[in-house]
Amino acid sequence: MADNTSPSNQISDLWSKLRPVRYERKAPEVKNANDLHESELSPLDKFAVKITDKVGSMGFFLIIFTWTVLWCSYNILATEFPGLHWAAFDPFPAFVAYLLISNVIQIFLMPLIMVGQNLQGRHSEIRAELDFEINKKAEQEVMVILRNLEHNTDLLIQLMKHQDCRISEEELRALTAEKELATKVAEIAPAS
Repeated sequence: MADNTSPSNQISDLWSKLRPVRYERKAPEVKNANDLHESELSPLDKFAVKITDKVGSMGFFLIIFTWTVLWCSYNILATEFPGLHWAAFDPFPAFVAYLLISNVIQIFLMPLIMVGQNLQGRHSEIRAELDFEINKKAEQEVMVILRNLEHNTDLLIQLMKHQDCRISEEELRALTAEKELATKVAEIAPAS
């Protein structure tokens, strides 16, 4: 059978075969986890997060440590060394006022810290979900690249056969291995 197609049709068919697979990005824009989390917080939630951040810092620890050392040192010295003529406002060894104040601080801070930690946990979950979405998008883009590589490999083999080029066994194995790898990856990847 004779080929009735004109040379211009043959060239346009060739160009359509040479054209790589097109990839259209359908995925929505990447969201910022910080902005998304911030938009969900009420004013009280923001307050709890700020308290949690401040209480969980070395600065807060140093303030409490300094306050404890000064309070206890003054009252121990005032109680044990009357010659200093200092008035002990919280006599040693009981430190009743100190214990009362520190317990009140703990009672107020513990629920606030727990609320802040829950909010920080929610932020981590949002970040993990967005990371998962980005990984899915990256996988789709990698699949497009692999399909294009497979297409290019097929074209190279066809061109080499058409030009009657001699391909060494090693080159043929490498080209076939690339094609097989792209096919395996495409089979393993979940259907999008």
